[in-house]
Amino acid sequence: MRETTEAIVGAVTGSLTAPRSLLLGRYDDGRLQYTGRTTTLTRTASASVAGLLAPAQQGHPWTGWSFSAGWGSRETLNVTLVEPELVVEVGVDVARDASGRWRHPTRLHRARPDLSPTDVPHLTSPPN
Repeated sequence: MRETTEAIVGAVTGSLTAPRSLLLGRYDDGRLQYTGRTTTLTRTASASVAGLLAPAQQGHPWTGWSFSAGWGSRETLNVTLVEPELVVEVGVDVARDASGRWRHPTRLHRARPDLSPTDVPHLTSPPN
């Protein structure tokens, strides 16, 4: 089962000018927590978000983090941190892990520059 929701872009794979995928987050107790990653972006989707991304400033909440390339993989992603200001609308599978992260990659629907990160739902763990 899938639903559409919003998330905050905290990092990208690829470059700021040509992102390949977006690493997404939501706030939990005032801290930006990683919630999942998009599938590989199409050229059109990449171009639509590239101009809306800004390089991360000092003190990014994910500084020093490493991100796995996939479930059970020891390979880590090479990511570029961005200012966590851009909100995107994504299609997500409702399945989540114990931390509330999306278990499957999300699909980018569109950038939402009309929304602020404070408009994004907070991270919550799924009900048991």
